[in-house]
Amino acid sequence: MTSRLGRLAVALVATAGATLGVTVANPSPASAAMTICYNTSQAGSYAGTANQAASIWNNATVNLTLSANCGSNLRIYQITGGGSYAVRTSLGNGRVYIDTQQAAQYSPLRIMTHEIGHILGLPDNYNGNCALLMSGGSAGTSCTNPYPSTTEANRVSNLFAGTFSATDRSADIFRDSWPATLAPVS
Repeated sequence: MTSRLGRLAVALVATAGATLGVTVANPSPASAAMTICYNTSQAGSYAGTANQAASIWNNATVNLTLSANCGSNLRIYQITGGGSYAVRTSLGNGRVYIDTQQAAQYSPLRIMTHEIGHILGLPDNYNGNCALLMSGGSAGTSCTNPYPSTTEANRVSNLFAGTFSATDRSADIFRDSWPATLAPVS
């Protein structure tokens, strides 16, 4: 929303400047955003959750747009057992695995948004703070916040603007954000 307001402000200033004979450069046209195509064909019952998570990231950031089923930069998989995790092959590219057992205990939307955050360049932050998306499961099962903090969203926006360099290695695997599933109570 802030970026849209910023672009609107630039357009208004440019229009006013043109009226007065002043030229104002547009620092970044809206079309400069990178598109990350995600594929939900293997996401099973979590395809809708992936769409919601993409919408959250699209609304929170600038310089990138997550778009469904237009390609396979990001593939989403539903698995059972082994825990939810992400494998980033490069910034904006990789795979997200959502474990049905963990999603029965933790908020599936928080898990999905968190794991996509890894693909977008964010590391885990196990501080237990529910306000931070990347704190993952350390915030407990009662935490359902699926939204990145302003700091987390700005970090992603800056990574995709080229302001920061991501610590991209050939492949980063982000496991153990979500504590092991709890044993059933007898």
